[in-house]
Amino acid sequence: MATKLTMIGARGRMGQAILKLARGDRNFEVVGEADHGDDLVKAVAKAQVVVDFSHRSATEAVLKQVRAVKAAYVCGTTGHTEAEQGLIGEAAHHIPIIHSPNFSLGVNLLFYLTAQAAKALPEGFDPEVIEIHHRLKKDAPSGTAKRLVEILAEARRSKPEVVARHGRSGEPGERTEDEIGVHAVRGGDVVGDHTVLLAGEGERIELTHRASTRDVFAVGALRAARWLVGKPAKMYQMVDVLGLS
Repeated sequence: MATKLTMIGARGRMGQAILKLARGDRNFEVVGEADHGDDLVKAVAKAQVVVDFSHRSATEAVLKQVRAVKAAYVCGTTGHTEAEQGLIGEAAHHIPIIHSPNFSLGVNLLFYLTAQAAKALPEGFDPEVIEIHHRLKKDAPSGTAKRLVEILAEARRSKPEVVARHGRSGEPGERTEDEIGVHAVRGGDVVGDHTVLLAGEGERIELTHRASTRDVFAVGALRAARWLVGKPAKMYQMVDVLGLS
């Protein structure tokens, strides 16, 4: 039976990519779509799962309607405030949710491998995160880069806001043992490249993911949507979808 899907942020680039794939997949039936100014109540009414790639300012209103119909919620929107994150976390007590900065299956494997490498390597391997995106991207660093920093910081039992060093210029001094370098590069039409560098004495490890099309994010979001329907209310992660948790 086809999964009934509603797309929020339907006129955005990701929304368009997801709708195109969903409409060509017999496992999905698109029953609603909405963007800024559209009727959320009508769009969400028949949905089993709502996929949201809109804007953080819409999250509270979207969640209200998703909870009303008890649908599953797949959220790819980033940049939420702490209070907005709290709203998503509270909603996970009532509906199944996956909230991820990146739905690419490869990137989520990168998250997993980064965590494993950071835990396995001894002290002395200096972590750096480098991300590259197209010239039109407005925020920096990317949500994916921020998540990679969080993973590295968690492995070191530190807080990302304390240890992250965003770029270097002038005379920043010698690199400290605790810091995690974060570097954002912008140019051309790059969909998204992310590299985790772990540099030790005499050797270094580089874990890299490169996306050449936005379809990889749409494929992952739809896989998450299909997997999430029918699950108990909880906050899930893409590692759960991939069977890596």
